[in-house]
Amino acid sequence: MRWRERAACLHVDPELFFPISHSGPTLRQIDEAKAVCGRCPVAEQCLEWAVHVGQADGIWGGTTEWERREMRGPDTRRARPCPSEL
Repeated sequence: MRWRERAACLHVDPELFFPISHSGPTLRQIDEAKAVCGRCPVAEQCLEWAVHVGQADGIWGGTTEWERREMRGPDTRRARPCPSEL
């Protein structure tokens, strides 16, 4: 079974994970998305995938695009796509 098939977000509205701003009600949306990730058995694999492919948009593995950018460090160029789904 692939990690995506075990994700806690599998049956959650995907729009929850793609906030459109950085303030106000969006902060609640980010918290709600992160709460789903917090109970996800595959959050670590999700985060690894997002960092590996340079996923810029959305909440992945309980992190925002800004948090992932910080994880990648000063070189924020996109990585090559994964040959498989990890």
